[in-house]
Amino acid sequence: MSRTRSRAVVPDQACVAAVDLARAAVEENVKPEQVGDHLGVEGEGDRVVTHYFACLDRAYRGWRWAVTVARASRARNVTVSEVVLLPGAGALMPPQWVPWSDRLLPGDLGVGDLLPTSDDDDRLAPGFTETTDETDHQMIFEYGLGRARVLSPIGRDRAVRRWHSGESGPHTPLAHAAPAQCSTCGFYWPLAGALRTGFGVCANEYAPDDGRVVAADHGCGAHSEAAVLPHQVEPASPILDDLSYDTAENPENGPEPDLAGSVDETASEPLGHS
Repeated sequence: MSRTRSRAVVPDQACVAAVDLARAAVEENVKPEQVGDHLGVEGEGDRVVTHYFACLDRAYRGWRWAVTVARASRARNVTVSEVVLLPGAGALMPPQWVPWSDRLLPGDLGVGDLLPTSDDDDRLAPGFTETTDETDHQMIFEYGLGRARVLSPIGRDRAVRRWHSGESGPHTPLAHAAPAQCSTCGFYWPLAGALRTGFGVCANEYAPDDGRVVAADHGCGAHSEAAVLPHQVEPASPILDDLSYDTAENPENGPEPDLAGSVDETASEPLGHS
């Protein structure tokens, strides 16, 4: 097996010497003060050479003017083929173009905006290709008014991962502080089909996820079976019952009265004595 050899291009000397012609071609398009020093030449082919000039425009720092000149076979005159502005080393370049479908983020769709899906979107599949039980039931139910495409297993798997790892999943501070999971809540409305065991819709108007898809192991403080805190009642001050006993003076403040003598004298008097 023989190795293919590439013949080195020998720059045409007449084209190499056409520096002034190349500079004049650039100055026809821009101001002369925007054209800098001659940076060199590069052979492109037989009797085809590209001259490079520094670009002094402040908006294109690091760029360079490229002027391609050529000479016809057996001709003496050199002519200009094209003049372009090319980036050089350290040139300021625009960011790499990203398709709009890759730049779009959740929540970017506004009122009146349209978001078309491509024909080869792997999240969707033709309705007749789905063979699962829940899809067959869905196709029978929508007979005559069925959708052209339905959710594919790939699209369903992506939705499950996105929902389970998002704000309505189990790995959030709200779910960790919840008294119980959404699967045991009376306001939890399970989805139909294959997602029934893992996801549902919150139907509690006081919950932060009302009307949203939540994971079965998600949770919040608005759980239907959350324990009711007992009513806190401040203890009242004690009531002194002074009708069932007699008051007595403190011995330190004065002589203690003779309670026994008072009782005997009162008891010795007959009832009804005037």
